[in-house]
Amino acid sequence: MLRIRGVVLPEREERTFWIDGGRLHTAPPPGAAEARTVVDGGWLLPGLVDVHTHPGAEKPGSPFDEALLRRQLTEHRDAGVLAVRTPGTAARMPEWVAEDQELPRVTSAGRWLATPGRFVPGFGRDVTEAELVAAAVEEAAASSGWCKVVGDWKLDEPPVPLELLTSVVEAVHAAGGKVAVHCQSAEGSRNAVLAGADSLEHGMSLDPGLLDRMAAQGTAFVPTLGAFAGSAPERRAAEPSVRRDLWLAGWDALPGTVRSAHEAGVTVLAGTDTFPCGTVAGEAALLARAGLPPLDALGAASWTAREWLGLPGLSDGAPADVVAYDTDPTGEVRALPHPSRIILRGRVVR
Repeated sequence: MLRIRGVVLPEREERTFWIDGGRLHTAPPPGAAEARTVVDGGWLLPGLVDVHTHPGAEKPGSPFDEALLRRQLTEHRDAGVLAVRTPGTAARMPEWVAEDQELPRVTSAGRWLATPGRFVPGFGRDVTEAELVAAAVEEAAASSGWCKVVGDWKLDEPPVPLELLTSVVEAVHAAGGKVAVHCQSAEGSRNAVLAGADSLEHGMSLDPGLLDRMAAQGTAFVPTLGAFAGSAPERRAAEPSVRRDLWLAGWDALPGTVRSAHEAGVTVLAGTDTFPCGTVAGEAALLARAGLPPLDALGAASWTAREWLGLPGLSDGAPADVVAYDTDPTGEVRALPHPSRIILRGRVVR
């Protein structure tokens, strides 16, 4: 049995938990007197979360590699990322992932669903527009209840039609699932919102006039700022073209859109979409730089994301997934990548 004590975020209340049977207890269970104290002071957070990561294949078109999947999930865990959502992979998540107690909790959206011309051929599940609705229901049923539709691809080409995307969302919702939509163009982002998608992945060129609708219908926004920031210098150095100029215009507007989304009440979440894995702390810092209050930026990579995924925070009876810090990470952003203690499923990782 373990004992931890610290200031719990976001409540900022000092609490003591006992960890027994992989769960948190707020009252001393039998045998508590023999508990080993592993955290005594500092700040306690629910495990970090990356809601947009693609472990298992580092490059578009690469085959799905289960050894790589294990290594990259371990990278997440060792950085304190104890839950991830994989919105699209090159293959369905193997059963052993959910059974391995040493790995983060994984919410999978099955294989990317791509209609002709809208993704890297063969990297996900290629379907015709006529097959898309049925395929989305199948992928949601075969995963963690999510499916991922590539709503657009090349910025100057048409996205999945609104009527079709609406049919996908309605069918998946009727089956009890949820829909994530990759969108980067203005029309693709618009269609994802109007179709009632559960999450916009990237949302570049999103019309701020749609933010109130997103908030009202519960569509989350995962802007993956770090993924765009990393490629922006190369894009700026490229020869002018329609696609380059659309991309740069979308990127330049994105931080302001993120700030406006938060102010409108949209759930903004941290997702990396980059490698190496385990860098969601950097995404939280970028969200703060875009204008989210530090506590909300941190929540986007912890308690807010966990609640959105249906995972509990730090409460009595909850799974003991905890990261601890010696320094308040809301006041010192540089502390977030360096937890002093990581506990997954009640076991000390570090």
